[in-house]
Amino acid sequence: MKRLLFRFCGLLLASCTLRAAAPALPLKGSAVPGGVALVALPKQDPAPRVTSHGEPVLVRRSATGWTAVVGLPLSAKPGQDTVEVDGRAVAFSIRPKHYPEQRLRLENPRMVNPAPEDEARIVREQALMEPAWKAWPEGLLPSLRFRRPTAGALTASFGMRRILNGESRSPHGGLDIKAPTGQAVRAPAAGVVVLTGNFFFSGNAVFLAHGEGVVSLFAHLSKIKVKQGQVLQAGELLGEVGHTGRSTGPHLHWSVSLNNARVDPRLFLPKP
Repeated sequence: MKRLLFRFCGLLLASCTLRAAAPALPLKGSAVPGGVALVALPKQDPAPRVTSHGEPVLVRRSATGWTAVVGLPLSAKPGQDTVEVDGRAVAFSIRPKHYPEQRLRLENPRMVNPAPEDEARIVREQALMEPAWKAWPEGLLPSLRFRRPTAGALTASFGMRRILNGESRSPHGGLDIKAPTGQAVRAPAAGVVVLTGNFFFSGNAVFLAHGEGVVSLFAHLSKIKVKQGQVLQAGELLGEVGHTGRSTGPHLHWSVSLNNARVDPRLFLPKP
């Protein structure tokens, strides 16, 4: 069913995102944990098939051949890593990066230490989210140049080491944008809605697949304005800012995933 959905959405979008009209690469590499490595590859036809730790990787033409655009998870270790290019290993280096610490106090202790029934729900939700993070709709080519999904000040940067009620938890895998409840949240780029729902940590959330393994998550919404399978163009309404799930106040949490690795969304935004 999912394969049919992605094929259908790809056909709908083919008229405005044709592979033959591939855009130039608009982002600069940042080969650090939570960043994006740009790995130069030689010229060949057809395009090389590239994977990173088993996940397919987006590739773009360059002046000298091809470039693999590799998302690096926050768990990536500094030093040498490799991608698989048509079955052979190509090495590149990951630089270290220090992220600041953030301490938060949550009123609901279950949002820090979930109860057993919460844990069961979280496991079910993770099973739903896994294919959404890996979505690769056929025929949809991501621009890799995004607009901010809503206006507001950044209250928590990507990669922050989070201390919740005095206990260390996973690093922050997105950007938090402070905004009032009900403020519009819009698609930062064209995409297909691959999952919506209410989740324990993310609250009301929308997963939007932009193509070739590039996926956005919009979390803590007060209202969801789209349905699974819906095709959105950049700037179209997808929801409203809220305070649902694990949240200390009204804001939008925006994550960007590349080859199933959460990376810093700021890398896809124009420089201020």
